[in-house]
Amino acid sequence: MPLRATCLAIACMLLAFPASGRAAGQPRRITIATEGTYPPWDFAKPDGSYAGYEMDLVKILCQRMNATCRVVTQDWNGLIPGLRVGQYDAIIASMGITEERSRVVAFSIPYTRAPNGFLTTGASPLAHLPHDGTSFDLTRDPQPAHAALDALKTDLAGKVIGVQTGSTAAVFAEAYLRGLTVMEYPSFEQLGMELAAGRIDIAIANVTTFRTLMEEAPKGSLVMTGPTFSGGVLGSDTTNMAFRPDDDDLRNAFNAALASVNHDGTNRALSEKWFGTDISIHD
Repeated sequence: MPLRATCLAIACMLLAFPASGRAAGQPRRITIATEGTYPPWDFAKPDGSYAGYEMDLVKILCQRMNATCRVVTQDWNGLIPGLRVGQYDAIIASMGITEERSRVVAFSIPYTRAPNGFLTTGASPLAHLPHDGTSFDLTRDPQPAHAALDALKTDLAGKVIGVQTGSTAAVFAEAYLRGLTVMEYPSFEQLGMELAAGRIDIAIANVTTFRTLMEEAPKGSLVMTGPTFSGGVLGSDTTNMAFRPDDDDLRNAFNAALASVNHDGTNRALSEKWFGTDISIHD
């Protein structure tokens, strides 16, 4: 799997800090992988550098850990395999906890909470799906969630649904939207392009990713529609860093740093900056 050795959001420079704040057993140099094509979480700027919520967050975390950090990009489907074979030490890529992922990686405490939802064009009849704005948890309240899914399947019959390959949205479509036409795309950026071009009728993804697409498109041309979902095969609606299962020292160090940014309001400020709303984790 190709690994792009691109420094992100750190001006392609290592962040060197004194060793006094490092936890016992924590490595001096840490390599962190992200996708780099998932705005506003992480994305390429016109000058070739990278930015986004997670790029700001990881810089602050590494500062608080007094660590020397480097961030590289990897295609989404290669993120976990690359971690497992030691190409990097951790993943920060808007990744949620699922049962399948938990079998091969260990997760940090969460840093955001955001469910999956639907995006379509403003002129589409799908712009007015049932249960608009309602949140359903497939684990805690399965009966109403599955009733809402049954209603959605009726409205989505004959439509083309787009998801990103390897995402929780792809798993969601496979589990709950069987019999419908689902197209997979390698990146969220391409998914948005297909929707805008009319080659798909509706997209499913983490709801926080929709803001960028909606702002870049003509006003009202793209809209969120229908309910949002968490739980079930989606796992929690949280995002978490991923580590190799035996890398306890590194995971514990990041957990302490994450707890501090969650507690002191730093994460809330970053969340509001990039998403226009607070999706951070609170104590």
